[in-house]
Amino acid sequence: MSHLATHLFNVTMATVLDVLPIAIILFVFQAVVLRKKPANLKRVLIGFVYVLLGLSLFLVGLEKALFPLGKAMAKMLTDPTFLGIESGAPVRWEDYLWVYVFAAAIGFATTVAEPSLIAVALKAQEVSGGTLRAFELRIAVAIGVAFGVSVGAYRIVSGTPLPYYIMAGYALVIMQTFFASKPIIPLAYDSGGVTTSTVTVPVVAALGLGLASAIPGRSPLLDGFGLIAFASVFPIVTVLGYDMLTRWLKDQNKAAQHSKEENT
Repeated sequence: MSHLATHLFNVTMATVLDVLPIAIILFVFQAVVLRKKPANLKRVLIGFVYVLLGLSLFLVGLEKALFPLGKAMAKMLTDPTFLGIESGAPVRWEDYLWVYVFAAAIGFATTVAEPSLIAVALKAQEVSGGTLRAFELRIAVAIGVAFGVSVGAYRIVSGTPLPYYIMAGYALVIMQTFFASKPIIPLAYDSGGVTTSTVTVPVVAALGLGLASAIPGRSPLLDGFGLIAFASVFPIVTVLGYDMLTRWLKDQNKAAQHSKEENT
């Protein structure tokens, strides 16, 4: 217990040093540039204390729970005994189907729970006047992350080069950009960034490192990293695809309605 308390204290002190420059910049600009006393100063200071405590507990939780859990799941899912693979047999991508399923499931689940995505989705719904629904946007992004992380897991298993996948993904994004509606394009690009945040990154990174460590012939440094890139590009694809699909369905409904009116 004392070891955990000491570790939490050290993490808290490190967090204070990380957050301190942000606080200094905010207060200096408030005092020197704006020349006004911060409104609700007491509440702001209490908020900073909450931020420090929350970040410290979150970082300790990552180290003690999420990272070990991701590595443990990757190790168990790649266990030759579990997969029915003979010891020393060559690595075949089709032997790791459960790994791809788990990668997709964990990518979807962590994205749906991502606070930054929830915030962006709610703001998008508010700004669009309700025409863009927050829940539908979150699901579209989560599907993209699930697919991307699953493809990234396949890349680690197969040992194929990362750049080919990323170039293909962004080539698809560029093509979709020409056909998607203009208002959705910036939001789709931002959706790829907000997914790589507090909940998704630790679990996905731990999965990639654990997977690369468990599969023979793979390097944690060369193959373990890169899953975050998949979790960034494929949500853009799915959000742009969601926009294209909804517009196509609306056009179909309009055409059907127009045809019905002409027949009557």
